[in-house]
Amino acid sequence: MSETATTAHTASGGPAAHDAGHATSLGVDSRKMGVWAFIGSETLFFAALIVTYLIYKPRNLAAGGQDPKEFLGIGVTSVLASILLASSLTMVLALAAIRRHDMRLFRIWLLATAGLGLCFLGGQAYEFTKLVSEGVTLSSSMFGTTFFVLTGFHGTHVAIGVTWLLSVFTKVWRFPNAPGNDMDVELGGLYWHFVDLVWVAIFTLIYLLPDFK
Repeated sequence: MSETATTAHTASGGPAAHDAGHATSLGVDSRKMGVWAFIGSETLFFAALIVTYLIYKPRNLAAGGQDPKEFLGIGVTSVLASILLASSLTMVLALAAIRRHDMRLFRIWLLATAGLGLCFLGGQAYEFTKLVSEGVTLSSSMFGTTFFVLTGFHGTHVAIGVTWLLSVFTKVWRFPNAPGNDMDVELGGLYWHFVDLVWVAIFTLIYLLPDFK
């Protein structure tokens, strides 16, 4: 495309104009910068919650509180970890598909990602129900309080992620030729990968290393 044509296409509101409208002085999309800033702040929240759980765990045991080893198993949570890891793969495939303008595969992979997220939430609800039936609640001990706040906070983020992905799916489905579709999917993918990585950290520190102090 010639320089004149490129200028005209930009002036008419084409992809170049769309990208320029969101670019920072460093050439990075301002929306991506915003999502990265949000992820950074959420990382601090999760780090604080994980550290709080680990600090209060020995104090809870010293006070005769509930022992996590008696209630937390890795059976269900291993499946949940596998589900989220698989969803990261389908998210990557969805982004690759829309960049190729393969809308059929994009719809398949994005809906698969959202579906896996819903499966994770169902598994987490099952685990919570099982723990409550065994007497572990928010008020039962410091273990119950810190565990449910941490994992519940993460589950809320997964629910937000599913809603985000379905919103992106609806937008792309209604406006398949909109110039910002690729970036919308990429931003949703950034958030989704963050949620997956947080669960890897929770799964490792809370479930795989129950004696970690």
